[in-house]
Amino acid sequence: MQRRSFLQLSLAAPALAYTLPALGATGSLPKKSVLVRAGQDRSGQPFEFLDATFTVKVSGRDNEGRCVIFDTLRRAKIGPALHLHTDLDEWFYVVEGEFKFQAGTEMLRLRAGDSLFVPREMVHAFVKTSEGPARLIVMHQPAGSMEEYFRLVSQLPDQGLENRKALAEKHGTRFVGPQLTPD
Repeated sequence: MQRRSFLQLSLAAPALAYTLPALGATGSLPKKSVLVRAGQDRSGQPFEFLDATFTVKVSGRDNEGRCVIFDTLRRAKIGPALHLHTDLDEWFYVVEGEFKFQAGTEMLRLRAGDSLFVPREMVHAFVKTSEGPARLIVMHQPAGSMEEYFRLVSQLPDQGLENRKALAEKHGTRFVGPQLTPD
């Protein structure tokens, strides 16, 4: 291999490393764009969970399961219990408001414009700390069955932690501690 070819290949390697895992089993990317208007849900069925409205902006069905993206409107100062995901990473982006996060052993404060990546198997939780409504974009990668889990759990008459545990385990989520408090 000539030196020039080797150098060009070594410069392209990071881009290939990023692109190749994104290819589906067929080796091709989806061929259709998906538009979801402001305030709308991908399937036309937003849902409520932990006093938050979830709208799906990108469904795993849109991209061969590579990711799912939720836009969440948070009203109350509550959040999920300390948990981990066994088979997916999670990314958060604060659009509006302020949140307290625990990621591993770290306690963090996030404000509008901040983002946080939490790798699979890392314990994490969050709670809204600001007054008024807040918005948080949440992405799971790969999508796994998170959209299905959230839609199912939102239909439970009692969304208490004990009622969610078995369902969560079936969807790769393990609860390991209590909810965070906003103070």
